[in-house]
Amino acid sequence: MKRFGVAVAGTGFIGPVHVEALRRLGLNVTGILGSSPAKSRAAAHSLGLGRGYESFGALLEDAGVQAVHLAVPNRFHYAMARDALQAGKHVMCEKPLAMTSRESADLVKRAAASGRQAGVCYNIRYYPLNLHAREMVRSGDLGKVHSAVGSYVQDWLLFDTDYNWRVLADHGGELRAVADIGTHWMDLVLSITGLQVEAVFADLKTVHDKRKRPRGEVETFRAGSSSRDDLEEVAIATDDCGAVLFRFEGGGRGILWVSQTTAGRKNCLRYEISGSEKALAWNSEAPNDLWVGRRRAANEKLIRDPALLGETAGPYADYPGGHNEGFPDTFKQCFRAFYRCVDDPKAPVFYPTFQEGHREIELCEAVLKSHREERWVALQRRMK
Repeated sequence: MKRFGVAVAGTGFIGPVHVEALRRLGLNVTGILGSSPAKSRAAAHSLGLGRGYESFGALLEDAGVQAVHLAVPNRFHYAMARDALQAGKHVMCEKPLAMTSRESADLVKRAAASGRQAGVCYNIRYYPLNLHAREMVRSGDLGKVHSAVGSYVQDWLLFDTDYNWRVLADHGGELRAVADIGTHWMDLVLSITGLQVEAVFADLKTVHDKRKRPRGEVETFRAGSSSRDDLEEVAIATDDCGAVLFRFEGGGRGILWVSQTTAGRKNCLRYEISGSEKALAWNSEAPNDLWVGRRRAANEKLIRDPALLGETAGPYADYPGGHNEGFPDTFKQCFRAFYRCVDDPKAPVFYPTFQEGHREIELCEAVLKSHREERWVALQRRMK
């Protein structure tokens, strides 16, 4: 893989994760952009990078940058991805791709016209056993898929003193828990099964309609602000938790429970996919185990081992059996798939594309509409 010059926009929780993963691939991280020149310089110093960019314009003007990673608040994704494509850069964007499907549809068109690679960082696909599950399902090993059920739960917004920009609709979008973490589950299940969503029915809940905001931002997953005196109360309209029913084309059904107010669960995604021949279950808190269920034979627990994985998953497991791979490795493998296509535009696309990012936003808009109108909402094949 060539040593492409890559710049990262975003100095919060995820930006440095991107930096680390890119370095592990041997890519040249030219610098980082924060929300102010001072934050850019501080992050560059902390991470040992050569440059803290003064502005996004300065980043785009850097001739040494061939690709841009966007790990900034949601409301900036559309304009920054648009400008990066226009500047001739490849783009890897954190989800959601944009705030509305109108914006994401525009980015899909711009990406296609640009000739550049354009991806969305749905990293959870790249746990090796999820890639193995994909190969099992798509090869027909499970038979016809009857159902996909599961959850994605966290506790970092359990208390009304827990606050982050994501809880505000004008910063993160009108849909929050479903859009923030539920989309990871939806993308993962659709990626594994190849199914298309026909319709959704949603029932969502805002646990805290008012939260206490510190006079100064709080980073994602950082401890809450309950000990602080300088708090102000803000109204919250976004979802803390909720349920979504899915009808898949071909007759399958799905259920997702999503929550950011489940005590003790720091970051737990679970799915169980049931087919006419077998079933599969996986849990992100034990990501190196895949349960395989059978009716007429013993069940199996497959422990991640490159020697036992299929042809698709094997190249995305770097360590021998017994040497666990986890969260940081998923970013590395996602970016590996992306930069293979940057290196060779004719290579098969095996990363989450802007088109798939657009699909997730259409799904989210249907979920929100269903919740508000208390009815099934059809996708009408729009996502294809």
